[in-house]
Amino acid sequence: MSPVTTPNASAAALLAAIPDLAPYARRVTLLRPRSGRPTPLDSHVGGPLLWPADEPWPVCEGPHLVEVREKLSEADRETWQQIDRAMRERRAGRANAAYEITQAEAEAQTRIMDGAGMLDMITWELVRRVPEPAVPGVPLVAVLQLRAQDVPALPWPEGMDLLQVLWCPREHSDLPGQSYYWGPSVELRHRCAASVTGALLQPPLPVDAVASYLPRPCVLDPLEVVDLPDGDELPAGLLARAETWAEGHDTEYHRDLSCQEGWKAGGWPSWHLTDLVPVDCPACGARTRLLLTVDSGGDPDLSVGRHGELRVFTCPVDASHPFRLNLQ
Repeated sequence: MSPVTTPNASAAALLAAIPDLAPYARRVTLLRPRSGRPTPLDSHVGGPLLWPADEPWPVCEGPHLVEVREKLSEADRETWQQIDRAMRERRAGRANAAYEITQAEAEAQTRIMDGAGMLDMITWELVRRVPEPAVPGVPLVAVLQLRAQDVPALPWPEGMDLLQVLWCPREHSDLPGQSYYWGPSVELRHRCAASVTGALLQPPLPVDAVASYLPRPCVLDPLEVVDLPDGDELPAGLLARAETWAEGHDTEYHRDLSCQEGWKAGGWPSWHLTDLVPVDCPACGARTRLLLTVDSGGDPDLSVGRHGELRVFTCPVDASHPFRLNLQ
C-alpha cells in the first residue's frame, strides 16, 4: 500500500502562477481511514501493533479526571430556580430578546457553582472533574501505526521506519509541557520494523475508558498532495494574491487549497476555532511543525475536543525534544 500521488492540480496551478507561495507549500499524506481488518504489518488506525513480545505494554498512571457529583442544598436549589424564573419574566413578551441577569443574581450563581464545571438541573447536582491517580495504571490504546513507505511526507529518525501512536483513553488536563489541553495523554514510538521479533497479539483492555477514545479498526488509503497554510500564516499581500487567483479559478483558497482536512501526516494545521496560536518547542523555543492530525468522526468513530481535531507537533531542530498537543 504505497501512497497514491496526484498533482493536486489546483495547488500546482496556484504555485505556478504565484511562485512566492512555493516556500510555504508542504507535502502531506492524507490517510483516509476506512473500516477494515488491518494486520500488525499494515499502516492502520486502531488495529494491532507490530510490538515486541518481550516489551511490556505501556500504562498511564494518571492523574485522570473523574466525575464527582455533589447534591445541591434545598436553599440553593430554590435560589437558582428563583433566578431562572426572574430571567424568564424579564424576557416575556420580547421575541428574540436575550435573557438578562442582574449582578446580584450572577454573584449568587457563582457562589452556588463554587467552581464546579456544570449543574445537572435534572438531578440538581454540581458536577466536578477532579484528578485521581490510577493504580496500577490504565493500559494505553493503539490509535495509529504508520509505515515510512506509506507516509513519505513525514521526517523519520535514522534507521526507523515505523511510527506508533498510543494514548490513554481517559481524560487528562494540565499534562506536563502541554498548554490549554484537555483530552487523552499521547505517546509516540518509532521502531525499525525488521528488528521486531514476535508480536503481542492481544494487549490488555482498559477499564472505564472514554468510549470516544477507542478507535474502530481501519485500513488506510494514503494519498499524497500539496498543502498550503492557513491565511494567518501568510503575509497579507501574498494571501490576497492567492485568494484573488482562487476566486478567478472557481475555487476557494481557505476551503480547497489550504490546511487539508481529515486524518493526515504532515502538512499545515488549521486554526478554525482560534486565531493563529504558534506552538513552540518547550525545550528550545523553536516553532514546531505539524506531524499528525487525528480527526473526529468517520469510520474510526473517535471524538476529540469538541468533536474536532487532535494535532501532534514536533520540533524540527531536534526530534528528541518533547512533542506538543493541540485541539481545534
